[in-house]
Amino acid sequence: MDITALLPAATTNDPNPLATAARAVLDPSGLGPIDRVPLIPEAARRRHHVFVPADHRFKAAARFLQALWREDRGLAMGTHVNPREPHRPRRLGSRISTAAGALGANFLHPDIVPVVTRALAYREPGAAYDVDRLKTNLLSSQPLAFNLFGPLAGDSQLATRFVTEFLPGTLTEVTDVLFEHSPGRGDPRFTADRTAYDVVIRGRGATGARGLICIEIKYSEPGHEPAPPPHPRHTQIAHATPGLFVDPDNPTLTGSTCQQFYRQHCLASAVLTAGLADTATLVFIAPTHNQSAHTAAATYQRHLADPQAGPIPFVPTTLEHAFAAIATAGLPDHARALHRRYTDWWLVDGELDLAAAAATQKPTEGMAALDTDAAHRLRTAASPSRKAA
Repeated sequence: MDITALLPAATTNDPNPLATAARAVLDPSGLGPIDRVPLIPEAARRRHHVFVPADHRFKAAARFLQALWREDRGLAMGTHVNPREPHRPRRLGSRISTAAGALGANFLHPDIVPVVTRALAYREPGAAYDVDRLKTNLLSSQPLAFNLFGPLAGDSQLATRFVTEFLPGTLTEVTDVLFEHSPGRGDPRFTADRTAYDVVIRGRGATGARGLICIEIKYSEPGHEPAPPPHPRHTQIAHATPGLFVDPDNPTLTGSTCQQFYRQHCLASAVLTAGLADTATLVFIAPTHNQSAHTAAATYQRHLADPQAGPIPFVPTTLEHAFAAIATAGLPDHARALHRRYTDWWLVDGELDLAAAAATQKPTEGMAALDTDAAHRLRTAASPSRKAA
């Protein structure tokens, strides 16, 4: 995949120059992360066709950012169909048209499209793919999984470098990157349900042990879902995995906040018991400012006997950390594209300031027609925070 570029030079006194250089790729203005995502006025959300009353603060900001990304690229707006009103499709700025989706416009590089096509063609029985959502919903975490990990799928050396940066001490050789993976949905040898991982990275550690990195990714999702009825197989696995849970019978584990992590941990334990791997690590990735998702992970972590050194370590981390690892592994241009689409909240800040100025003097008529780089420069220059810096 030819989406590489040199990392900027780091200072000679820096103890970790590659990591610093990677961060510089994601923050060229040197302002650092924004303190918090803004509470976007309803009028601005309606203007960009992303007003959804049910959205919490972070989801509203994420949806707004996706609409800006779509507009800057001139992609046709898609529609959302409410199952309660199937006869009244609604135009939604965080979706692209079916035609644009069919061309792969939801993916950040053309080389990711064949990875998606192959994953769909060879999907596992029972895999939870909503193909329309995957191709047209900009806000969904499923296309994010492909945008982040797709470039690694056909390049084991690149994938190994990524893992070395992202999760040092886990794998020293990556052999496979799998999407929407379970060793057997509904199989009683495992969790006997439909539990799966968004991404699994498979390989070997320094001793030659077969290892799995099992990944759950959230973007705008709050990190808790309606809890399915507790399954007796989960309880059996939890009791048969010494040193994993503080109290495997604690009802919080099967509640809405923790149940997905709990099921995925049980699946990883069953995979080890079945002899399909020697080690496993459960990783949770979400944007830094998705506080609800990270709170859910922190709640779950308190129910683990030893999250870092237990039989199956649990590693909550940020989407921004994954982007930095992509840059340091050798794809800084792709890391820039990921950051700009998913986590560059300064663009939202600048757009709100431009809109406020436009209310009196209209300096940015035709903004949606600007090319991507021009729109980006205009928004970032408009941010009061950037001016103050």
